[in-house]
Amino acid sequence: MTAIKNLTSIAEIYKTDKLEHGYLNTYEKYFERIRDQKLKILEIGIADGKSLLMWSDYFKNSTIIGIDIHKIDIQEKKLDRNNIKVHQGSQSDEKFIDEIINEYRDFDIIIDDGSHLKKDVIKSFHLLFPQLNNDGLYVVEDMQTSYNHFFGGNPFDLKFSNSHMNFFKNLTDRLNYQEIANPFYISHKYDAKITNVSFYHNLVFVRKGVNDKLSKEVLNHSYEDMKFNEKSSRFGKSTRYYFKYKVFYKIYTFFYMLLNMLKRLLLLRF
Repeated sequence: MTAIKNLTSIAEIYKTDKLEHGYLNTYEKYFERIRDQKLKILEIGIADGKSLLMWSDYFKNSTIIGIDIHKIDIQEKKLDRNNIKVHQGSQSDEKFIDEIINEYRDFDIIIDDGSHLKKDVIKSFHLLFPQLNNDGLYVVEDMQTSYNHFFGGNPFDLKFSNSHMNFFKNLTDRLNYQEIANPFYISHKYDAKITNVSFYHNLVFVRKGVNDKLSKEVLNHSYEDMKFNEKSSRFGKSTRYYFKYKVFYKIYTFFYMLLNMLKRLLLLRF
């Protein structure tokens, strides 16, 4: 294994296409401080195996797990290394992913360089993100396919389509779910589990972690309840503040919610 330490230098040896995509400087910003740790790294999509060899050299103390829907000849691709494990199966096959999870349990880094199809990108995230350790990173490459309808993306309705880019954009609301002043708010499966979502050219990084700090503006998603508690404890006169915040303001919020529901219905935004 090469002794060269720079990620780009290692990539140049193996000629991985991550070079031409321009991902490596971004990767190095995230990975340099943890490269000597003992990690479990899962990459979806092996192709010619060059990126697995790069990760094998860079994360020399880690286990590199690669999965691909196609059968990979590990001798031919020179992937027969002690710290590389290769498995054949689809990234959106729940049975196969369950087998991978049962074998490795959890991961520190997951990189999706698989089909780049919307359905696979989103399903893989749902299947694998729960198995990511806290402070772990989930990375999706080649997000340009989100703007290509041949990959299930949508180049015609960028803001409101159900593309995989918009899936990750919507995850940013999970960073601030505590602040959503909607007393009818329905909790989301990723609330309190994401600490950062970062977007780069054709790359998305999602960091898992505990995000349960309480809001200073709303109480259980209610601005009205927070203001009632604040005002009545400071000034007394709880009856006055009850009618102001618990009755009048809540009626206003309810009708504002109905107005937005009607707007979404008329614009076919479900």
